Amino acid sequence: MTGRSTASLRARYAEQAASDLAENRRRQRELAEKIKMLEQEEALLMDILTLAERHEETKSPLRPERSPHQPVATREQAAATGMSRQPLLGDVLIELLGVRDEPRSAKELRDELMERHPDRSPTPQVVRNALESLVAKGRIRRRKRERSVSYTLAERAAN
Repeated sequence: MTGRSTASLRARYAEQAASDLAENRRRQRELAEKIKMLEQEEALLMDILTLAERHEETKSPLRPERSPHQPVATREQAAATGMSRQPLLGDVLIELLGVRDEPRSAKELRDELMERHPDRSPTPQVVRNALESLVAKGRIRRRKRERSVSYTLAERAAN
C-alpha cells in the first residue's frame, strides 16, 4: 500500500468511527428518554396499585358496593362529595388552549401543563390521546401542516 492510500483508508475509518459514535450517542439519549418515560409509567401504576389496595382495605361490609347497573357519579357530583381532587386532563388542556389565541402543539401544551401542574406528569402520548379525544368531541380543532400538528379551541377556529 502506498502512503496516500493508507492515509485515505485511515480517514475513512476515522470518519466511520465518528459516525458510529454519534449514532451511539443518539441512541443512548433515545433510550434514556424511554427509560424515563417507563419510570414515570411505573410510578403511576404503583400509585394506582396503592390506591386500589387502600380501597380494598377500606371496604366495609356495611357500605353497599355500586352495582354495575348504577350510573357513575358525574363530575359535579364527584366534586361535591370530594371524590375528585384534580380536574380532568381534557379540561386542563382546554383551559391551556384558551390562554393564547395561536395554535399550539401537543408538546407545548404538555410542557405548560407540567409547569402549571407539577403534580401531574402525563406522557406525551397521553396528552396526544386526550387532544385527539377532544377533537373527536368537537371541542378543539386539529390543524396539520406537513408533519406538524397544532390545536386550537373550536370556537376560535370557527371565527
